[in-house]
Amino acid sequence: MTVSTIPAAPLIAEDLLLLLFDPRSGTIAGEGTLFYTLAGAVLTELVVEEHVTVDERPTLTGPRVTAVTSNPPADPLLHDVWEPLTTKRQGAQSLIAEVGPQLRGVLLDRLAERGHIHREEHKALGFIKTTALVDGGTSRRAELLDAVRPVLADGAEPTPRSGVLAALLSASGSLPVLDKDIPWSGAVYTRGKELEKGDWGAAAASEAVTRTMLAVTTASAAIAISSVQGG
Repeated sequence: MTVSTIPAAPLIAEDLLLLLFDPRSGTIAGEGTLFYTLAGAVLTELVVEEHVTVDERPTLTGPRVTAVTSNPPADPLLHDVWEPLTTKRQGAQSLIAEVGPQLRGVLLDRLAERGHIHREEHKALGFIKTTALVDGGTSRRAELLDAVRPVLADGAEPTPRSGVLAALLSASGSLPVLDKDIPWSGAVYTRGKELEKGDWGAAAASEAVTRTMLAVTTASAAIAISSVQGG
């Protein structure tokens, strides 16, 4: 019997990466800025689960992030990001740039272990080893799309999870590339930007603090991504 080495509940960043994965082509949308996107998702989860607090006052490296020492995350990936913040708070943008580069591989490992994505080894020209990403055949990505698509395309009020994912997809800048799964339009663009700012509708009024913190973290990710795309 194989014993799983990862927590049962998927991280927001795992679900985000799975949404960005195109099972038709085996590619991931927004590869050029992916580490900013995934790090923004990790930071968002730390905020949403109240493992960290964010001081919204602007600094050169973004809003300051501080660990809530009484509430350590159980997930080992989140814990590795959280632990250094217990002794030194850090700007959100510098934190995103620091933790982002190693996330793609770690999160793909998790998706592979869960069976959502497979890695297939190939040889180009008979000797150059390459790795292709292949759809694992689970229903997880379709379920995520069913939750996120109406939030973006139809203006439906989100659940906390679908709202976070929709906002992060928008902040990633990859929604136009996902047109086959979430039809792209000016309305989808506008809705995504509203979600980034925490505008989730009256039903989410009780989530005001969470929405404010999400707005801070997605804005930090978007600023970082824009600076790379512009350069």
